[in-house]
Amino acid sequence: MTTHELTYPVPARARSSASRWLPLPVVLAGTFMVVLDFFIVNVALPSMQSELGASDSAIEWVIAGYALTSAIFVITAGRLGDRFGRRRMFSLGLGLFTVASLACGAAATPLQLVLARLVQGAAAALLTPNVLSIIGVLYSGQDRLRALSVYGTSLGLAAVGGQLIGGALIALDPAGLGWRSCFLINVPVGVAALLMAPRVIPESRQPGAGRLDRVGTLLVTAALTAVVLPLLEGRQHGWPAWTWLSLAAAPALLAMFVAHQRSMTRRGGSPLLDMSLFTHRSFTGGLLTQLCFWAGQASFFVVLALYLQNGRGLDPLPAGLVFTILAVAYVVASTRAPALTARYGRAVIAAGALVLACGHGLLLAAVADVGVGGSLAVIVPGLLFVGAGMGLVLTPLASTILASLEPERAGAASGMLTTMQSVGNALGVAVTGVIFFGALHSGYARAFELALGELAVLLVLVAALTRLLPRRA
Repeated sequence: MTTHELTYPVPARARSSASRWLPLPVVLAGTFMVVLDFFIVNVALPSMQSELGASDSAIEWVIAGYALTSAIFVITAGRLGDRFGRRRMFSLGLGLFTVASLACGAAATPLQLVLARLVQGAAAALLTPNVLSIIGVLYSGQDRLRALSVYGTSLGLAAVGGQLIGGALIALDPAGLGWRSCFLINVPVGVAALLMAPRVIPESRQPGAGRLDRVGTLLVTAALTAVVLPLLEGRQHGWPAWTWLSLAAAPALLAMFVAHQRSMTRRGGSPLLDMSLFTHRSFTGGLLTQLCFWAGQASFFVVLALYLQNGRGLDPLPAGLVFTILAVAYVVASTRAPALTARYGRAVIAAGALVLACGHGLLLAAVADVGVGGSLAVIVPGLLFVGAGMGLVLTPLASTILASLEPERAGAASGMLTTMQSVGNALGVAVTGVIFFGALHSGYARAFELALGELAVLLVLVAALTRLLPRRA
């Protein structure tokens, strides 16, 4: 019995050297859509808020609620893929994501939009860890490194390109849909990928994968909610007692989750987390690096979009065009990152994090000088540094973290890695939101400056954490 059972949708004789790459664009289309939808809404936030009459808290929930449900269900989804089939779970997540996107585009109230985004996040959780698992199973050696590099580049392009795509859609206003087109664009892409998946992606599963850990799922859900919920709602309601009680309960719930996982492991059960992965110092360090890095990415794009549109008064398309400066630098750096990583290893990720931190510092200095007026040219150097830093970090990060692990741990490891990305997104938006919205009484420029200072410190921590990563991918 092999570690992974593979069932191909095409005869073996038809699988040429070229055709083995056919699954990659299909699974990356799903990943691109999921990440794009996290970031594309940033330039649409002011339009949403105005049309739906949404509060600041509701707007934060549009971003962080998506990340929260992604984080809650993503480990479970990785295990579901191991047991029932990775292509099956990828397709299920893709279909649900497409339907939820349609619901977002049709939302008539802030509550309907937030609920649809929560469903979108759960669908993204079904999809994303199985993408990494499919890549891990189908490719090995240099092919796997190549596939993971393309995966990392796709994540970054979706993140930095989302703002421009969103701005263009709102400016073009197809069929008078406005911000709704940012969600509805997913529907044709999702349908096309769904039709292709059973034709080009082989099914794979892990023989002997155990039953789902329902208690573990409940505990980790409670722990994450206990952190994110008060951070999103506390400031708006004046930090009532329940917010502090919830934050205080989070460490206890997390400790209970860890104890439960260890107990299940000792009993020979099937815990939600493969606790033996934490014996790998490099993988544990990789999870922390992933958490801290993504905590800064999502929140940066949110506060930059709000500064440009609400602070400077730019329309969505000009605001989206500002992001192209960052995107160009990202593309240039990400194309060089694989070769640099092959030569210098984890030092490239550390350098990228410091370049990103310098970018935030340059933006902070520029905004402190001109506030919400003056030429946009003053923020160009900072945006170039931010884009270049992202390209140097994102492209090699996943392949470097997974380098020390065996292929048979693809499902568990990729689920945990994607969980850290989603948790980082949710926590980053919540924490930076507290700083940014809490300082809005002093103006958008001051609020943006404080947020940039926090994000720069976080990236210095990311650079330090890279010392725990494997030296080479």
